[in-house]
Amino acid sequence: MQNDQTKPGPVWGEALPDWTPPPSPASLALEGRNVRLEPLSAWQHAAELHDSFAGHDRLWDYMGYGPFATAADYHRWTEASEGDRDPYFLVLRDLETGRASGVASFLRIAPDSGSVEVGHICISPVLQRKVAVTEAMHLMMGWAFAAGYRRYEWKCNALNLPSRSAAQRLGFSFEGVFRQHMIVKGHSRDTAWFSVIDKEWPALEAAHKAWLDPSNFDIEDRQKTRLSDLTRPLLAVRDPGLL
Repeated sequence: MQNDQTKPGPVWGEALPDWTPPPSPASLALEGRNVRLEPLSAWQHAAELHDSFAGHDRLWDYMGYGPFATAADYHRWTEASEGDRDPYFLVLRDLETGRASGVASFLRIAPDSGSVEVGHICISPVLQRKVAVTEAMHLMMGWAFAAGYRRYEWKCNALNLPSRSAAQRLGFSFEGVFRQHMIVKGHSRDTAWFSVIDKEWPALEAAHKAWLDPSNFDIEDRQKTRLSDLTRPLLAVRDPGLL
């Protein structure tokens, strides 16, 4: 049977003839002016992280685990998680204090599709709202795109408005809400989805660097220009839940 040349053929997405899957994260050490990211190690980090998180059980409200009643409980969790390939956990060490004060990870790592997610973000109150946290997110995103990933994801409980706001501030575009996506700690979870794609990264990277530049802060470390003001014009879609 001959093809009817008068009928349109199949419509495909962008051709990627030279596509090569990027590497999975391994043995990473990422460092900026304010933070160093180190692979999670129970003996190296567990006690210090537990001290940073202790007494702040609300940090775990939207996590699939925690809070941890004792240092031993948290140590067991880090022992079980430190060697994971996916999620691949990193510790945020505040270079101002030298303390391990937060955790983040790469997860749902799919080199064949060029997709990776950032998540499991837990930041101690002493580190929250410091430049180091934004720099850590910038370093992780920068590593992913430099390695060859083409899609960088952020997902969170749809009720977690601070996380949704953080995603938008960093330049993640809103993609929608997956209803009844999970059951977490015995509760139904709707999940808000966000992403940055490789074509968007150069402009976002420039915005991040402009905000992180020491000249953007006064002598009391107060920002002169907000990161959200730099990234808002770059968003493909804004989150209607935050308007």
